Amino acid sequence: MPYAINTPPRRAVIVGGVRTPFVRAFGTFMQVDTIGLGVSAVKGLLAATGVSRSEIDSVVWGGVILPTASPNVGREIALDVGLPPTVEAMTVSRACASGLQAITLAAAAIERGESDVVIAGGGDSTSNAEVPLPSHLIQALAPLVLGKGGGFSDWLGVAGQLAPFRELLPKAPRIAERSTGQLMGEAAEDMARRNEISRADQDALAARSHHRAAAAAASGVFDRELVEVAGVSADGIIRPDTKLEKLATLRPVFAKDGTLTAGNSSTLTDGAGAVLLMSEEKAAALGLTPLAAIRSWSYVGVDPADQLLIGPALAMPRALDQAGLTLADIDLVDIHEAFAAQVLCVLKALASDHFAKHRLGRSAAVGQVDIERLNVYGGSLALGHPFAGTGARMVTTMANELHRRGGGTALLGICAAGGLGAAAVLEGV
Repeated sequence: MPYAINTPPRRAVIVGGVRTPFVRAFGTFMQVDTIGLGVSAVKGLLAATGVSRSEIDSVVWGGVILPTASPNVGREIALDVGLPPTVEAMTVSRACASGLQAITLAAAAIERGESDVVIAGGGDSTSNAEVPLPSHLIQALAPLVLGKGGGFSDWLGVAGQLAPFRELLPKAPRIAERSTGQLMGEAAEDMARRNEISRADQDALAARSHHRAAAAAASGVFDRELVEVAGVSADGIIRPDTKLEKLATLRPVFAKDGTLTAGNSSTLTDGAGAVLLMSEEKAAALGLTPLAAIRSWSYVGVDPADQLLIGPALAMPRALDQAGLTLADIDLVDIHEAFAAQVLCVLKALASDHFAKHRLGRSAAVGQVDIERLNVYGGSLALGHPFAGTGARMVTTMANELHRRGGGTALLGICAAGGLGAAAVLEGV
């Protein structure tokens, strides 16, 4: 529908959300690419809500590992799902906050009157990330492959240039900052040292994440949001039997004397999530019950060389301000667990008067987050982190929980590569 000038903003509401199971990369979803995961999520969303494909105005999709041949994943999903070809679609990328970015863009479009019904979400298949060819391989082969070819001696000469051949083997994805060259885990190690975050506290947060996620799965909390993909109907990373004693034996992975381990860091994951948003008026016309509304959101940037993952500690207070709320007004807090250390650093910053004064321009700390309100159903440490799929998971789970409780508010926080931070406030409807 056309954009209406000078009309008061409408409220966008969430009427449904689903996600694929989150599974460890290079496992059961290896044969399902990023587009396929998104198609499964969107089909599941349409089936769960009962909304006709003809009602959809647009698709906004988040992605981090985008296929070179079809980078507008959102459009490919719309076509593969069988949405009307008139449904426009785009793909957005804001690193680990891409899924949330897609959802808030959809909400903004509805508020402005540009759309009535939008599918938003995100996902990534780390298993199907394209492996770049080494530059020396391209330089050696291009003259022969792109030219007229050559004789046996020419190819033998190329083979000699490529030795040792182990340099041609695929390498594990390296999540490093382009501007600093630092691995994300190395940056989290620096933050842990700087903020005096102990290994014991990191392991305790990781164990709690697994235990809470396991309890949620066992009690059926996730049943409403999960759709089966490739015969898989449950998350594959949660470890119900996680013990502090076992976590304490794991070796540091980013520094010999470090505190970050495979147990207190999120793992490479495949998965996707989709959320259905519409105006309140449209929801009423379709006879749908809203779960929650997005009351506010905020995105910030920090210096990647200075606490790369501290962004949520700045974005969350801003989202609270925009919503006219304080931390004390919030019923649930959900923070993306890239690393246990990063979450603990954010919590410490929010509770710090010094941080408030020097980074937020406030006279007093934002406040102490009650651990009983934090990540009540676990987080990325237990569930996994399919990059752009995490924001959709968080919004879906919190919207469902607010509806189950009959109202309330939830504050979301996500750190992202490049020194980015994201936050949003949801309110039950």
